[in-house]
Amino acid sequence: MIPWLDAHTPFPDVSEALTIDAPGLLAAGADLSPRRLLLAYQNGIFPWFSEGQPILWWSTDPRMVLYTSDFKVSDSLKKTLRRVERSRTEGGRWQVRFDSDFEAVMRACAAPRKDGPGTWISEDIIDGYTGLHALGYAHSSEVWLDGELVGGAYGVCIGRMFYGESMFARVSDASKVALAYLVAFLRSQGVRMVDCQQETGHLASLGAAPISRSVFLQHLRAAIKEPAIQTWEPVAPI
Repeated sequence: MIPWLDAHTPFPDVSEALTIDAPGLLAAGADLSPRRLLLAYQNGIFPWFSEGQPILWWSTDPRMVLYTSDFKVSDSLKKTLRRVERSRTEGGRWQVRFDSDFEAVMRACAAPRKDGPGTWISEDIIDGYTGLHALGYAHSSEVWLDGELVGGAYGVCIGRMFYGESMFARVSDASKVALAYLVAFLRSQGVRMVDCQQETGHLASLGAAPISRSVFLQHLRAAIKEPAIQTWEPVAPI
């Protein structure tokens, strides 16, 4: 049985997360206020739930992470990145921006996919993370083509720890381009790890790998104490 949280209940220790049935499930309830979300991320906890469910809080073990030094760029993506970067620097059709339309990125991530329904990103989730964005803790990497948002990624940054949340693409490779620029920027700022939360084949193909929760938390506790990044600007990934 997992604990039910109200607005003032602290999170239980992550060691209390389930190990069977729903491995990593820690608690349910509370809210998605910026204060609650920050407290969760600072302790290696994230929300994930489907429509009709209460808010569910997770701390998975192992934890999927991407070390920024391990990000994999395929030969075909390298060609795309060179084309985008040339266009970006010359004021062409392709542009990459950070934080110019954070909510639009979230809504695009929430939209139905070609191979299935929309994601778990609800209006409550959008409200919570746009609140974090207003406070300077949530950021988006955006790919624009002819003035239209065609790809992006967003996540949360505390100190020098980045927590990836979701990506989307409306044209081929646009989400990977957004991620490549984001990772290059984070690496330039001394961010060593991106939290990917749960293991997928797609994340593994980009260089992510699972590590134990204890190793993850050890890194997190040190990284969140480092100074916050002050200026967010795209950095050429190649």
